[in-house]
Amino acid sequence: MESIGVALLPDSGSRSYPIHIGAGLIGRAELYRPYLAGGSAAIVTNAVVAPLYLSQVRQALKGARLTEIVVPDGEQTKSWEVLETVFDALLAARCGRDTLLVALGGGVVGDLAGFAAAVYQRGIPFLQVPTTLLAQVDSSVGGKTAINHARGKNMIGAFHQPRAVISDVSTLDTLPDRELRAGLAEVIKHALALDLAFVDWLERNMEKVLERDRGALTYAVKRCCELKAGIVAADEREAGVRALLNFGHTFGHAIEAGAGYGSWLHGEAIAAGMVMAAELSLGLNLIGKADVARVRRLIERAGLPLRGPALAPQRLMELMAGDKKAAQGKLRFVVLEGLGRAALRGELEERRIREAIVAATQ
Repeated sequence: MESIGVALLPDSGSRSYPIHIGAGLIGRAELYRPYLAGGSAAIVTNAVVAPLYLSQVRQALKGARLTEIVVPDGEQTKSWEVLETVFDALLAARCGRDTLLVALGGGVVGDLAGFAAAVYQRGIPFLQVPTTLLAQVDSSVGGKTAINHARGKNMIGAFHQPRAVISDVSTLDTLPDRELRAGLAEVIKHALALDLAFVDWLERNMEKVLERDRGALTYAVKRCCELKAGIVAADEREAGVRALLNFGHTFGHAIEAGAGYGSWLHGEAIAAGMVMAAELSLGLNLIGKADVARVRRLIERAGLPLRGPALAPQRLMELMAGDKKAAQGKLRFVVLEGLGRAALRGELEERRIREAIVAATQ
């Protein structure tokens, strides 16, 4: 087992916490025990993950007064209606402020359960136990929690840091191929935005990752967590450098909203969004055609889409206009000044953005 610390700044108001990465961790009681001082725990999971891993977490929490909450699978679960069912279950079980909430599942469960923990009785402690690649490399780390709104993804949420993250890479053995590839989009994002050496590693090891080689997957999860932990430590609430982790996301979130939540997996939309962001970077003369070609090849080798769904450029522009990463009413884009070197740009001409959308379809 390897552990990475997320060392948040002392004035952030949040605690620092560990990320445990390895195989066979999900049922290890000693990883949960330090957070059970109140003697009460609630597990939030979904109908797909529960038959696979709920019993192991239940055993790890043996001795605690336990509540189990199983929600439906899918992006549509990130809604007020499902959030209410979580609150109903917590209240029915008389869960107090000292209850530990355990988010067991992928990014949807982590976002939903994390938001529930952020607002239930003005905030209760929670653990992230991610079971998908996307959640292990990205959404479980950093304290972003949210549900969706019809007008935009993750529009209603809070920053609420977990007490710890327990990433058991053996859970990736049961992950469907499509979900594994979707998670790879976030791995590629970390590399393209922050670490050229990691881009090189992915180009050499993509087949190993797709074959679920345990060593390759563990390294990919660890490297992403290292990169993200450093960013979150410096900018917990995305006032500056943390926005670089949104490479491909302004376009990608618009694709998800336009296609209808759930029809495209988050990672699939982000993959197409990264191609658009790379084309935008090229149009701004920040990178060359050879760089864009490398981006496209890496995404294609991961088995991810290079093009978004059949949405008119104007429709994507309208959907992006409401993006939560806007500042002072102006839309901001994460672009590449080189592979592994992202930057934030605002007040771009609409023509440039439209041209990038069109170029990404070629």
